[in-house]
Amino acid sequence: MPSLDPFFTEWADRRPGQTRSLGRAFALMAVLGLDSGHAPVLGVVGSKGKGSTATTAAAALASAGLRTVLVTGPSFRSYRERVRVDGTSVTDAGLDALGARIDAARRELPTVEESGGYLAPSGLFLVAGLLQARETGADVCVLEAGMGGRRDELRLTGPEVVALGKVFAEHVGVLGDDVVEIAREKTLVAGERTRALVRLPQTPEVAAAVDAALAEATGGRVEAEVVDPEEAGVEPPPALRPPGLSAASGVLGTAAAARMLEHMGLPGPDRRNLHDVLGTVRLPGRLSRHAVPGEAPTGTAPGTEVVVDSAIDRVGVAAALAHARGLWGGVDHVLLCLPDHKDVSGAVEVLGDLPVTAVRLPEAHLRFEHSLPGHWGRMDAADVSSATLGALGRRVLALGTVYFTGRVLEAVDAPTDRLFG
Repeated sequence: MPSLDPFFTEWADRRPGQTRSLGRAFALMAVLGLDSGHAPVLGVVGSKGKGSTATTAAAALASAGLRTVLVTGPSFRSYRERVRVDGTSVTDAGLDALGARIDAARRELPTVEESGGYLAPSGLFLVAGLLQARETGADVCVLEAGMGGRRDELRLTGPEVVALGKVFAEHVGVLGDDVVEIAREKTLVAGERTRALVRLPQTPEVAAAVDAALAEATGGRVEAEVVDPEEAGVEPPPALRPPGLSAASGVLGTAAAARMLEHMGLPGPDRRNLHDVLGTVRLPGRLSRHAVPGEAPTGTAPGTEVVVDSAIDRVGVAAALAHARGLWGGVDHVLLCLPDHKDVSGAVEVLGDLPVTAVRLPEAHLRFEHSLPGHWGRMDAADVSSATLGALGRRVLALGTVYFTGRVLEAVDAPTDRLFG
């Protein structure tokens, strides 16, 4: 297992009131020689679907013959999943080597107190991706932002192309007081090097905020390009898009990859090659279907399957429930893990009278105090295992935050190291 100290030390040691420091992150990049020279970057921002967009974009670029480094987060089963080359996770030893280089460079910086802020883990994984790209001779990087945009380390990389997914009222009070402010924050990841921003259709108020912020960030050089998954002939065809709500992310990622190829002066991918590679894309935790290993407990039905999805609101839960019913004809049990700041009320309404067990995560900063229906069961995340899943019936739907769905994927021993190819 890789050492994670280089990525988490400053975050773990942060003091009350300290925040992440983009200035410190940029100084680190300068020590590593990444402040002015690295592979072209396709940056992905949005409120939901960033991982699906980034993965599809990386697969589309790989189909054109480019070596691609992909950085996404959070991880599912291992932190090595945060950095991938051509869709495959770096090894434990590889992540250790990247961490050692980052740690050595960090020691050349002034102290955290002198810098006024700490190096955030998500930003350090972005730096690791840029290092990996340089060491492997990658042609392009696809980097997923954390929750932010202007205040995210992705902005420091100077993304040439930005893919902007749907923006909605996620992280209100953190990124902005309303969806318009959140849209502005995310768009301002663009900058001097940005040559294109491709986005999904938005509400009129969000679209206006994106246009204004993009004009500000690029001096009016760049206008947003809209790709609509509902338009006829848009790539990829529906059969090659991810299932459920992630289908739009597949369209956005493919369109953004095409713009990156154009920016690099390269022809678009051969349609057959594109479709062949997209046909191999697998997205764990995005309506992924898994057999539960092991023998079911005595008296329970054999052959349990679980569909795992990182739905966090009413719309996502409804889409996942419809997908599972389409696969199985019904659902025997739902595991749901939504902290109080997610759309718990919406999930409760959608799930109705279904058998549901609410799962609590141990992280101290998460609250699970929302009122729940009396017929719902309760479970700690530590108790999720193949045995407990098998005891819930043959058709189990697991929904919630990625930190939870990762635990379910671990319980069913889901393959997560290779996303495409």
